[in-house]
Amino acid sequence: MKSRYSVAIIVTVAILLELISAIQIMFSRRAIHNEVVHRAQTELHVKNLEIQKVMVAVETAIHNSIWEMEASLAHPDSLYSIARRVLEQNPTMVGVGMMFTPDYYPQKGHWFEPYVTRRADGSIEEAQIGNASHNYLESEFFVNGMKAGEGRWSDPYFDDAGARMMLCTYTVPVRNSKGETVALMGADVSLNWLSKVINARQIYPNSYNLVLSRKGLVLVAPNESYILNRTIQQITANASDTTVHYINRQMMSGHSGYNKIRGMDGKKKMVFYAPVDGKTGWSMSVVCNESDIFAGLRRLGAYLILFGLVGLALLCYIVYRTARSARSLREATAEKERIGSELRIARDIQQSMVPKSFPPYPERKDVDIFASLEPAKEVGGDLYDFNIRDGKLFFCIGDVSGKGVPAALVMAVTRSLFRIVSDHEDQPEVIVMDINESLAEMNDSDMFVTLFVGVLELSTGLLRYCNAGHEDPLLIGKGVGVLPSNSNIPVGVMSGWKYIGHEALVYPGTTIFMYTDGLTEAEDITHAQFGRQRISKVARQTFAANKYDPESIIVAQTEALHQFVRNAEQSDDLTMLSIRFNGVFA
Repeated sequence: MKSRYSVAIIVTVAILLELISAIQIMFSRRAIHNEVVHRAQTELHVKNLEIQKVMVAVETAIHNSIWEMEASLAHPDSLYSIARRVLEQNPTMVGVGMMFTPDYYPQKGHWFEPYVTRRADGSIEEAQIGNASHNYLESEFFVNGMKAGEGRWSDPYFDDAGARMMLCTYTVPVRNSKGETVALMGADVSLNWLSKVINARQIYPNSYNLVLSRKGLVLVAPNESYILNRTIQQITANASDTTVHYINRQMMSGHSGYNKIRGMDGKKKMVFYAPVDGKTGWSMSVVCNESDIFAGLRRLGAYLILFGLVGLALLCYIVYRTARSARSLREATAEKERIGSELRIARDIQQSMVPKSFPPYPERKDVDIFASLEPAKEVGGDLYDFNIRDGKLFFCIGDVSGKGVPAALVMAVTRSLFRIVSDHEDQPEVIVMDINESLAEMNDSDMFVTLFVGVLELSTGLLRYCNAGHEDPLLIGKGVGVLPSNSNIPVGVMSGWKYIGHEALVYPGTTIFMYTDGLTEAEDITHAQFGRQRISKVARQTFAANKYDPESIIVAQTEALHQFVRNAEQSDDLTMLSIRFNGVFA
């Protein structure tokens, strides 16, 4: 009977372990899927903005010059100087010119196309390039540009007369004093910049990008032989997965979305696509291999199986020992020690997730940083992080509601989200909103995080920040003051919340001191709290003693706190982050 009972226990636990592993993998897969969708959509949005930046600059320059071209129609030789000036002021362009209707200037001949181009060595060359062999009157950009009657981007093409490279032309009608369209003014833009923008970064090692023209012509692709030589329909004509053809139609129609396909190489892929805003009619996509997306999850599954087998073997041993003796107390003690060891390991892992080496940027003189984190238990829910990108210091400090392992898991997710979003986003309120959306979507346990995110421009001292329900930082420089902010709600509480950001100018020599409520709410044995007044008092003392560098401030606050609480047990995680802006010429 005992043997059957023991076997039943082992089988039941094995089933539970497998069920738990399956649930963990399912939720992890869902979280990874949501993350890759967010990352891909964000990447497409960023690339779209970068493309629009170039396109709008070209469009604006041409529209601002039309009046001068129209005013100079009576003097055709003066058109070269106008085109040259436009080209010199706009480095994105490789050529500027005008294409007149047939015989508009009889003395100039049937074709008159004054053109100014920038050569590879930077020199600018003027030429009349219209002739029978270069009959622009039959070109796509002239015919459709005249029909459009307004500004229009041409389909990409290879120019063999002017710039002699792959181009895309923006044309605007030129009208005479009678309002008749007599020519098109055009600006040529090389497609080389497009490949650089699109391929500047990849969200996964083997992911790649595509850009298609309005007719499906390939403009950017991993295989350069396809560019301006093949359409996407030709390339995928033999694809067995009908979803590929559906995606082609969606992109050609200017729609956005994502689908799963089996590529022509037999691998499962996720394709994210979106139109390029503006007048180009282009569409772009990001293609990711599922093997790259879920590589970490497969490793996690292998670890879970391994741990499950180890756990099952351990259970068999325990059941066997229990059947032979009644040493349950020893087993309970061993189990407690195992859990304690795992918690210590978890503490070490959590501590390794936040920067601990100070100064973190010894080669920099314009900024100094120091921080400390003391969990109340083996693991905690406080976090801080910082990194420098594009001459800006991105930093955050946060406090997860609750304590222990659940708070530690949310802390790890929040810190990871901060790193991912701040890698490509400069606005602190947008960073906070993206973190809020991700946490709110997976917040089944109703936990939230108070969070302060700041972006400090190291070249100017301009501080942009967003406070999501966190303690207001102190500014210690020309005195001691509070950095004010609107009362946003903590992240993870409500999806769709519009967070408000702020700006402040930080003078050289000013220290920003941030902390969690583990400092303000620390209690002595009578349950009196340390409070904000004592924090400000210690800050004023460090300022008066001219010892308000980041490390000195945190050391002073820590010593004052220990003197206050004395032998009282620490009840909450305690985290402090201090940043001193020294100035550009420090």
